[in-house]
Amino acid sequence: MYREGRNIDFVEIESFVEPLGPAVEKRPAEGTGKTTGNTTSDKDENKPIRAKEFLDGSILTREAMTRQLPFVLFLTVLAVLYIGNRYHAERMVRKITETELEVKNLRAEQITIAAELMNISKPSEVAAIVNAKNLGLKPSVEPPKKLIRKRNP
Repeated sequence: MYREGRNIDFVEIESFVEPLGPAVEKRPAEGTGKTTGNTTSDKDENKPIRAKEFLDGSILTREAMTRQLPFVLFLTVLAVLYIGNRYHAERMVRKITETELEVKNLRAEQITIAAELMNISKPSEVAAIVNAKNLGLKPSVEPPKKLIRKRNP
């Protein structure tokens, strides 16, 4: 059947009504490859989940739950990796913040020390320090003499 731009196939639908009585083993119908009858696992899957089953853990013994176990384990591993990654990222952010603060403090200290060194290295400051420590050094009054070396040809 073709309807509103979609191709719709009709499939043979088995009865939705389950017969009352004991569980019947499923067997393939002859020539069709389909199964007939009901099993106890079908009843377990259709049975509603009760709080008691959830609390005492018997819900985990259902066939539907055991089939989903690999997927649940995969999700658990993903959750653990996600939590670990988050913890690692937060630790790295803290280290980066601490390092940035240390760099700022060291840069400020370097600028302060460089300014002090420039101030102390002035000739007037050097003379004042020498006089304060009574080293007996005096500034030269004569200009320095240039030494010239004569080359022998």
